[in-house]
Amino acid sequence: MEKTLSRIIGLSLLAVVLTLLVLLLGVATRLLDAGLGCPDWPGCYGRLLVPDAEQAAQFSSQPLEPVKAWMEMVHRYAAASLGVLSIVLLLFSLRMRALNQSLWKYSLALLLLVIGQGLFGMWTVTLKLWPVVVTAHLLGGLTCLIGFFSFYWRLREVEPADAEQVVAPDNTSRGPVNPLFWLTLVVLVGQITLGGWTSSNYAGIACTGFPQCNHEWWPDADFQQGFHLSPDIGPDYLHGQLEAAARTAIHLSHRVGAMLLGISLMLLYWQQRHADTCVKRSVILVGVLYGIQLTVAYWLVSLSLPFLLALLHTLMAALILMALVQGGFEGLAWKPVRKPSRNPVVRLRREYGH
Repeated sequence: MEKTLSRIIGLSLLAVVLTLLVLLLGVATRLLDAGLGCPDWPGCYGRLLVPDAEQAAQFSSQPLEPVKAWMEMVHRYAAASLGVLSIVLLLFSLRMRALNQSLWKYSLALLLLVIGQGLFGMWTVTLKLWPVVVTAHLLGGLTCLIGFFSFYWRLREVEPADAEQVVAPDNTSRGPVNPLFWLTLVVLVGQITLGGWTSSNYAGIACTGFPQCNHEWWPDADFQQGFHLSPDIGPDYLHGQLEAAARTAIHLSHRVGAMLLGISLMLLYWQQRHADTCVKRSVILVGVLYGIQLTVAYWLVSLSLPFLLALLHTLMAALILMALVQGGFEGLAWKPVRKPSRNPVVRLRREYGH
């Protein structure tokens, strides 16, 4: 069992790395306008490998662009590899089902999640980059990342002799649930969603300049059109279909979301300022990553979305989410419990509220 557990831990870590790679490949595919590099799914012009121009012309009237087609197919191959890895992880987990029933169920849930992501990948192509599906595809990728990361994080803290506690650790020493942590997590997920919506609607440079937008504090913005969540199905959404005012509204909302996230993180740090070193370090790590992300965002707008900075922007969002979830496992998800003071006067004041 110890050997099997070690393999599961190694596989789960590999799944985390591979999921992050698939996520970044997906972003790179979009940034290079290669999302429709192959007009069909799961093949490319009816083939498993990118064909030559003559073969492609026999399948579709859409001209073949080899670089974009290969970018799209590399992304698909990596995603398929993650699916195979998820199956292997499930098989190893099944070998431990006599010791832990939750382990294989969690692995099965991750496999189903990856399969669901495959479906969203298909719809991204067949619905021609429909913004709702593209945004959902990004969120699904991050959900897979956090799922595998959480699985790995829980497993690595378990001794082989205590494998039955993998999914059900003892929480009796923890305090009550910390609403501020969960609020911060919700704000972060909301901000990532806004980022995905900004990207899928090509609103990344709808605002030039910072902190002003197009040299105004509050420029003309069409929020109703910008957040119309059921745009027409059928048009090609490459480069977007929205008017400038609608894209400005989306971009402004993303900036406001960044401000709200910063406020939430400051409140969380203030709450945890007297917490254990490990917990406080988690908050500081999230704060540092957030600061780096703001710097990247500033230069991203100033330099009109250069490829590497745009890729780094997504990577930083994923790292912030992982760091916050890790902090939750280390104690942020629960209110800090004050340790009993050795000073009898302080102890009496705490007990009687003076």
